[in-house]
Amino acid sequence: MEKWLERTELLLNEKKLLRLKKSHVLIVGLGGVGSFAGEFIARAGVGKMTIIDGDVFDTTNKNRQLTALDSTIGINKAKVLGARIKDINPLIELNILEEFVQPERVWALMEEFKPDYVMDCIDSVTPKLEWIKVCKRKKIKIISHLGAGGKIDPSKVQVAKLEHAHNCKLGAHIKKRLRGENITLKGVKAVFSSEIQDKSSLKMTNGLNFKKSFYGTISYMPALFGLMGAAEVIRYLTDEMET
Repeated sequence: MEKWLERTELLLNEKKLLRLKKSHVLIVGLGGVGSFAGEFIARAGVGKMTIIDGDVFDTTNKNRQLTALDSTIGINKAKVLGARIKDINPLIELNILEEFVQPERVWALMEEFKPDYVMDCIDSVTPKLEWIKVCKRKKIKIISHLGAGGKIDPSKVQVAKLEHAHNCKLGAHIKKRLRGENITLKGVKAVFSSEIQDKSSLKMTNGLNFKKSFYGTISYMPALFGLMGAAEVIRYLTDEMET
């Protein structure tokens, strides 16, 4: 095992580290949640990653996104995170997709890359729905990160079955749409906060890329969502996935 993973191996063991090395995690959406999730997945020693985002950094991202710096403004988020991941683990097998994935393209991507686990870190309803639907049809594990905006209490963040997520506008929309299409929620994990969102922090948008509005955010909440999701994925890959 590589020297940089020595302390991870002390906590886990060689067998579990080998499981991570053989695993493939796909992360879609590399903003406040996804950038931190990608970092934690990479530093755990996962051997293969696919990271996807068509957005570029702007100055408003600096309050909450790991890779948002003055030096990265105007650069694609997947490209920047990809370079950082390769700097952590030069031996990783890394697919970098600089694109906004349209719902009709999700199935083709899953056919092409065949990940063991998908981390949905998108913050709009329609794309999230498609990733969940495709993962369920293909029996691929997925964890959906719900709304971190409008919330400030880290003690309220948790991982649970999607059906048990509550006090989250985004989660409510997702569950309603899935049930409307007669798609069971069974088997889908979610990261959410049970804290009531601060409605006064809501701002409307122009609706580009399926996003009609957003809430104000504090620096640590998206990072915590990414951490909780990454911990769940790593736990599954090391403890439950077949070798």
